[in-house]
Amino acid sequence: MVLMIFGLAYLMLTHTSPAISVSNGVAKRITTNDEAQVTVGSTRFERFWRKPPRLPPRFSPDEKGKTKNTSVGSEWIDQQRKVKEAFVHAWSGYKKYAMGYDELMPLSKLGTDGLGGLGATVVDALDTAMIMGLDEVVSEAGSWIEKHLLDRITQKGQVNLFETTIRVLGGLLSAYHLSGGEQGMNRTSTGPRPTVYLETAKNLADRLLSAFTSSPTSIPYSDVVLRDSSAHPAPGGLSSTSEVSTLQLEFNYLSTVSGDPKYGMEAMKVMEHIKTLPKVEGLVPIFVSPQSGEFSGENFRLGSRGDSYYEYLIKVWLQQGTSRNSNFKYLHDMYEEAMKGVRHLLVRKSIPNGLVFVGELPYGSGGSFSPKMDHLVCFLPGTLALGATKGITKEKAMKDNLLTFEDLENLKLAEDLAKTCFEMYSVTSSGLAPEIAYFHTEEYYEGGLDGGNKSSEYVNDIIIKHLDRHNLLRPETVESLFVLYRITRDQKYREWGWQIFEAFEKYTKVDSGGYTSLDDVTVLPPHRRDKMETFFLGETLKYLYLLFADSSVIPLDKFVFNTEAHPFPIKGTV
Repeated sequence: MVLMIFGLAYLMLTHTSPAISVSNGVAKRITTNDEAQVTVGSTRFERFWRKPPRLPPRFSPDEKGKTKNTSVGSEWIDQQRKVKEAFVHAWSGYKKYAMGYDELMPLSKLGTDGLGGLGATVVDALDTAMIMGLDEVVSEAGSWIEKHLLDRITQKGQVNLFETTIRVLGGLLSAYHLSGGEQGMNRTSTGPRPTVYLETAKNLADRLLSAFTSSPTSIPYSDVVLRDSSAHPAPGGLSSTSEVSTLQLEFNYLSTVSGDPKYGMEAMKVMEHIKTLPKVEGLVPIFVSPQSGEFSGENFRLGSRGDSYYEYLIKVWLQQGTSRNSNFKYLHDMYEEAMKGVRHLLVRKSIPNGLVFVGELPYGSGGSFSPKMDHLVCFLPGTLALGATKGITKEKAMKDNLLTFEDLENLKLAEDLAKTCFEMYSVTSSGLAPEIAYFHTEEYYEGGLDGGNKSSEYVNDIIIKHLDRHNLLRPETVESLFVLYRITRDQKYREWGWQIFEAFEKYTKVDSGGYTSLDDVTVLPPHRRDKMETFFLGETLKYLYLLFADSSVIPLDKFVFNTEAHPFPIKGTV
């Protein structure tokens, strides 16, 4: 009897059964001709001990159909969804109270025109909505552009060449590509035809060209009167170095898609001219004269009026893609020389805990060093990383032996600076960074000016002066976190980005719609200013969304972002 029982048990355990598959969480019988082969060696006993199959992650609608990336877990999809909700909240406030104005004053529930009255928030936010798949917002913004923007361009007065180029021209051109122009990505079927964006961009650029053609040198004037296509210099006569050298991505791409070389030719004359000017280890002063074509002063910094010059050296070169040739190689050479100069002349460490930061030389290389670092400088970690790997992952670049010693040095500096930029947030009571920070060095210290977060390890390293404590919802740090995550795959960059986003949600969100800048990030609750900058929708929320997105969404080896976060395709890759 015992033998019979054991015999029956053995037969039951060793008898094979049909194969089972799991699809969308539902078990199904596989009825193929190869069923016997599939189930060979699979016993009930073995299946009893085998771990249950791991079900595929459930993706949000935004993620369906995208390339699989095992680093994207469900928790990051949730964070991405919350950033998307924040964008909708910001847009809803703008649409309700300020539609057609440049910017929203969320506390007053009014609109304001500080950028020439071209509806800058509409254009700046459009490609963010496209990337997020927000068809309703795309339709609203696109319809406004189709109905109103051309009239605004032909009737408005003075605008700043730089701000109008990076926000409005850049936004229109990115929307052109993302909506399907030039056989682009066609992410959305809503809104006007792509040619509407292109024709509007051409009309605007034709008027902006007067800044170049009116100047006696290759350095354009800073301001343009749109309605009569005239231009004039800024008060005092000087242009910012960063402003005249941060037009080339936009004008080059417009020449590519329009077939008219005049736009790129005028913009590239600036870079070709700057190549001939004297520099200090690749560094340039922050002012340049359109009248003489020469630099003015000896103030060297990577903050305001200097920052995006260095950014566009590498990005304009990258934009050329597989067609990069000797005509553009000088930009890469200038970039590499400048980064050596940054490491040699501007990089220092704080005390007591050794935060790496980039300071300034306000009186030239022979003058005293200032341990001052604008939040604007936090673009640099991302630019350094991008310049090192050209947008591919560090792992792949190392495997393929593509990194030089200079590239590795720049990558190390990028990671060190990204930590400093994050600590500028975490050292404050609100968890949000000030506009400007100073660093404690052997030569410089001021007591009683910490960020308010006494538990921070770096509370004695970072000094925040009273006039520098405001926060304008700036994007530079989250931009660098996005780029560094894409290149290193280090999860800490996502974690840091989420902490920053949560602080924005806690202290800058306005219940009636929109987000607002702050007066003082070191006290709680922080006093609120009454303005939502266009770049909060155009850059800050876009970079946060992409930080939590799959790396196949706007990949860094196929797109280059202008300094306002508008992505343009790299030649030969899209």
